[in-house]
Amino acid sequence: MNFVIAAVGRMRPSPEQTLIESYIKRMPWAVDVREVDVRGKADATAQTKQETEGLQAAIPPGAKVVCLDSRGKSLDSEAFANRLGQWRDDGEQNVALVIGGADGLDASITERADLVVAFGAVTWPHMLTRVLVAEQLYRAHCILTGHPYHRGH
Repeated sequence: MNFVIAAVGRMRPSPEQTLIESYIKRMPWAVDVREVDVRGKADATAQTKQETEGLQAAIPPGAKVVCLDSRGKSLDSEAFANRLGQWRDDGEQNVALVIGGADGLDASITERADLVVAFGAVTWPHMLTRVLVAEQLYRAHCILTGHPYHRGH
């Protein structure tokens, strides 16, 4: 399977970026981080619309879409891995994981999503959410292959 992490904002060299790269290197799956950078002084609604357009463009055609949103389902790691495994077994080639900006995601993208997930009830900084997504992808791989990483954490 191939994964795209489509996220608003540009990540600069940082400990978060190092963590993301570390998790991506450990996986046999291809993971492409696509950043959407919207600049300007638009109001929140216009800003979110522009971000959504950029995120939509970053999603590969025909990909399964997973949106990270505080209003989403709270899944444990096994359930998340099982969903990815089901898609893999069904022959899905691409999965896009979508992370919005400061004002979240527009309904037009969450409504088209195949899965909307929340990483708990708290609000996470979107740069840290990228790390969490990369780690959960790696953990899903470990769960699906029986690797001991998951059991030890």
